[in-house]
Amino acid sequence: MTYLAHTAHAQLAALWLSCVGWTLTAVALGLVQWRVWQVSDREVISSGQAWVGVWRACFNSHTVVTPGFRVMHCRYITLTEAFAPPEIVAGQVLMFLSVLVGLCGNAGGVYALRNVYLGLEKSSPIRLSFLTTGALCLTAAVMSLIPLVWNISSVVTNQTIRFPP
Repeated sequence: MTYLAHTAHAQLAALWLSCVGWTLTAVALGLVQWRVWQVSDREVISSGQAWVGVWRACFNSHTVVTPGFRVMHCRYITLTEAFAPPEIVAGQVLMFLSVLVGLCGNAGGVYALRNVYLGLEKSSPIRLSFLTTGALCLTAAVMSLIPLVWNISSVVTNQTIRFPP
């Protein structure tokens, strides 16, 4: 049986990088700062700014709760909302799938490295494990880049958002 642990340092670094990327993707899913929108009609949104995220749209009001703190009002965005731009709806689906596929990729990486470091190469094909892990991680990366690039393109071209009443 060949000892492979001394050659797996690059794979360990790739797994660490994949875990960092997966964590940042999961964090990006909850942010409301995908778009910061300046609103000219200040009747409802008195602060003049609205934040649109993947799952909700929020705005601050000038109602002071405590000195230095204001109330943030949020409304959840579902897939069937009429006001949701298509890049946000696609982002909801693709980012969620990216987190799931990335989790599977990281789990596969842990499994493959476990087999390398414990010398279990006869019980499982290690090369196939690393290939599957790489394919899953690359798929997760592409699935998270599609909504990101689409959103950046929408911001650069100044596409509008019809906010809910």
